[in-house]
Amino acid sequence: MNLACSNRKARPILLLLLLTVGLAGHECLNAGSIKSSQPTQGMFMNKTELIEATAAEADISKAAAGRALDAILGAVVKAVAKGDSVTLIGFGAFKSSKRAARTGRNPQTGKEMKIAATTVPRFTAGAGFKAAVAGKKAAKKK
Repeated sequence: MNLACSNRKARPILLLLLLTVGLAGHECLNAGSIKSSQPTQGMFMNKTELIEATAAEADISKAAAGRALDAILGAVVKAVAKGDSVTLIGFGAFKSSKRAARTGRNPQTGKEMKIAATTVPRFTAGAGFKAAVAGKKAAKKK
């Protein structure tokens, strides 16, 4: 397994995130445990359901899966907040991106206003994740 992350301490923790990639065919995605907020928005999985699915798939307790998920999310947030990027081969990359200052309009008054420059998080899906969502097999490298 090839993980590219500039934060070496995050690597072992991020392995659990890779587990979630393998949950595409998990029974909780097909069962009634996932709720639809609106029919046009489709299905979603909340944090509790993700913890349950991870615990079942990895054969660990829900408490351990919850701690691992919290550690993964914390490591990703901390790395991206420092300006590092976290790349999970086949899943995607988390990184920060600078957004330049710009002029916008107040929709209520129509007056122009200045919008300050800021740094925002970005996620770019990897080829394996894109293929899984599209229902295709990932193309193998030659």
